[in-house]
Amino acid sequence: MDFSITELLDEELCTKWLEKHFHPQGMKCPHCGAGLEQARKFRQTKHSQLTVYRCGCCQGIYNLYSGIVFEGRYFRPSQTVLLLRRVCQGQPTAALARELKMSRQTVHSVRQAIQANAEKHQSEEPLPDERTETDELFQNAGEKR
Repeated sequence: MDFSITELLDEELCTKWLEKHFHPQGMKCPHCGAGLEQARKFRQTKHSQLTVYRCGCCQGIYNLYSGIVFEGRYFRPSQTVLLLRRVCQGQPTAALARELKMSRQTVHSVRQAIQANAEKHQSEEPLPDERTETDELFQNAGEKR
């Protein structure tokens, strides 16, 4: 059974969580680097309810998703947090799309961007432990021959 949990998530708390994890030094203008204190609230987006800011220095506009994988997407903060959680858990794309009430194609493209970004930032250093414990791995799962 699929049911949408996004109605149970608080948008304000999800926004604060996203700010903390995607903008740890605080939101800044992606155009000139000016801090949020030099910007003013410009408008609120209709679908995602994100606050759009206009920079006081360069007059550029930006929001919570500027400069990250979700830039240009109309996801509510609760949808974004849930999407990240479910991708990390390995939930299938089709089930996730149904739960978030999004197209499967949209969820698939965002999932690929998240995974590519994670792979890009993965360390090349070997693990310092002499022994490492892992879970089961299906190496050829999904491989077509």
